[in-house]
Amino acid sequence: MSTETERHERGRLAPVVDWMENLSEAAYAYLLLIPAFGLLTLIAFYPMISTFWMSLLEDQTRGAETLGGFVGLENYIGILTGDARLARQFLDVQLTGSFPFFELGVGFFQQALFVTLSFAILNVIFTTLIGFGQALVLDKDFRGRRWVRVAVIIPWAVPIVIQGMIFYLMFQPTVGFGADVMNALGLFSATPLASSQDSFFILLIADVWKTSAFMALLILAGLQSVDRSLYDVAKVSGASTWQRFKLITFPLALPAVLVAMLFRTMDAMRVYGLIESTAGCTTVPSMTCMVIEGMFGGTRIYGTAAAVAFMTAAIIGVFISIYIVKFRGQEGGVY
Repeated sequence: MSTETERHERGRLAPVVDWMENLSEAAYAYLLLIPAFGLLTLIAFYPMISTFWMSLLEDQTRGAETLGGFVGLENYIGILTGDARLARQFLDVQLTGSFPFFELGVGFFQQALFVTLSFAILNVIFTTLIGFGQALVLDKDFRGRRWVRVAVIIPWAVPIVIQGMIFYLMFQPTVGFGADVMNALGLFSATPLASSQDSFFILLIADVWKTSAFMALLILAGLQSVDRSLYDVAKVSGASTWQRFKLITFPLALPAVLVAMLFRTMDAMRVYGLIESTAGCTTVPSMTCMVIEGMFGGTRIYGTAAAVAFMTAAIIGVFISIYIVKFRGQEGGVY
């Protein structure tokens, strides 16, 4: 049988199949990633590029919802220097408390940046510590473990708006008990949701309560993959509980911890729904609050809002780069 007859029987895709079979493992892996990259370009990169282009246009010229001509980096300069156009969106903001930026009267962007970064950093620290502790407990064999896992997951299943309303009512002086208890302890004022500082910590507590379960689940997946025979060998060798944790549990679970921290950082940097449903963006403004106010506030300033959105994405990108570069060499990691 001739070669042409064999090729005809194999079909028209035979050359493509032969070409793919001759690819190296790395090249074949990149080939399989092409559809994912295409989808990512469609749903992520294109909106980001579109947002960046919008941020280079003038806010308004002819109407309340009209973008003007090209102004370059003028919107970014206005944000960093406290342009009055953005300030008009936050005339009702009265930041109160002892936070540095709440007292210095700096621009709204600097205040929102301070709130966002502080919230993200503290959130990641507390959720990681609490989530790791929960994961260590859930990784043990004990009676009723299944029900304990369900109880840990329940806060994560609560919708953000419902979560915000729970803590809003909890710290209302005439409705909930939280305001009276915290005021009696000297930690919060009599009306904590009217204070930027008190509201910030209420939001932090609310988000840690909800998202520590997410961290616990991801870290638990890493703990479940640890070879149990390693603990048996360590026990025979006389290793203490702390030594087993330090030399086995933590190093092998670290890749999962880093992935969980990465996702939590990205999510915490985009906080909006919890703020709006609990204390309001006029009390604790975040960068996402600025974007929403700019897009849907009384005076539509799409260009400036797009600039804030792109700067938020850029800051998140910096955090992602730090995670990847810092922990690329972790053994068994995903980077």
